[in-house]
Amino acid sequence: MQMSLFGSSRTYLDWASGAPVSRDARKAFDDALKEFGNPSSPHEEGARAKHALEDARTIIARLAEAKPARVIFTSGATEANNLALAGSVMRMKENSQDGIHVLYLPSAHTSVRESLKSLARWEVEIEPLKITDGKIDLTRLKEQLRSETRLVVIDAVCGETGTRWNTRGVRNVLNAHAEGSGAQRILLHVDASQTPPGLPWSLTRFSADMLTLDAQKVGGIRGIGALCTRSHVRLSPLMHGGGQEGRLRPGTEPVALAAAFAAALTEAERTREPFLAHAQRARTRLIGTLTDAIPGMTVNEGREGVPHILNLSFPGRDTDYAVMLLDREGFAVSTKSACESGSEQGSRAVLALTNDEASARSTLRISWGISTSSRDLDRFAHALMRTIRFLDGTSV
Repeated sequence: MQMSLFGSSRTYLDWASGAPVSRDARKAFDDALKEFGNPSSPHEEGARAKHALEDARTIIARLAEAKPARVIFTSGATEANNLALAGSVMRMKENSQDGIHVLYLPSAHTSVRESLKSLARWEVEIEPLKITDGKIDLTRLKEQLRSETRLVVIDAVCGETGTRWNTRGVRNVLNAHAEGSGAQRILLHVDASQTPPGLPWSLTRFSADMLTLDAQKVGGIRGIGALCTRSHVRLSPLMHGGGQEGRLRPGTEPVALAAAFAAALTEAERTREPFLAHAQRARTRLIGTLTDAIPGMTVNEGREGVPHILNLSFPGRDTDYAVMLLDREGFAVSTKSACESGSEQGSRAVLALTNDEASARSTLRISWGISTSSRDLDRFAHALMRTIRFLDGTSV
């Protein structure tokens, strides 16, 4: 994608941080702005707004294979993750004083890690899952499960490395544990915010009890996300006020944002197959070009992954400086998750995947979308090669 900024041509390659608003989402947003009534109001304007809101909820529910009442709109993935984790654990604690043990991926988004850490006041024990050979170690998972284990938290796709995690394999282990021990069902929460458009997604496909989505990652408008749950999931609200969103998320619902969100998810579903074919070809070409030209470069990827998120390490080079140099040349890339960009540490996700501190401290994440052309990526490859040569002192 090229944009004009201060008279220069720019190429945006940070879609994993936030995707440009899609054409369908923008149109749906503009149309929904006509419904200015409060969806909770009893008059005709309120009823029209409520109808538009519930239309969006129904569309998302169909895609997620959930009941519409089980799609809870939030302000984004961070709030959805907090509601899923803290809301489910608080509800468990309200009904029982037994200890609670939670397993999570060490590469998880900050909203997952910080939410789980905050549960210490509820005497919740959290423990990281083991990653071996680029995948979740299911053998180790069997050993980690215990009678107090109530929740397992993983992401469908790592937003930093593009790694796909085996959610179904995890669910199979959890089911076998429950059947063998007579224990109650262990909830599986899947953060799927980075999944569209890279994978088909739904509660059923991921064998999940709870699923997080985020509009800004899929071409919707920033400021809305969703938590989709199965009917047996019980949550306690984190905020209090009105009775919106099944009394789980008070506040007047943003109708236009919801309409744009539903449109963006629908568009991503429709364009997935051609996008994935193009993204795979582009990824293969980009890796080949860079590998031949840049000594010491490594690709950080799991056993399986999505093609449109590429994480590279350049050990010994200052990739924060590289990002600045590339930005001056008109290319927007990042080193890691935007929520951790202020941290002086390397990429937690890459460290968890590779167990290599040098790789974790020297990362670049390149991510692209449906409007990114092969020419955009070719231009970027040459700019990156010039940048690395400059950092190596082999060119001026």
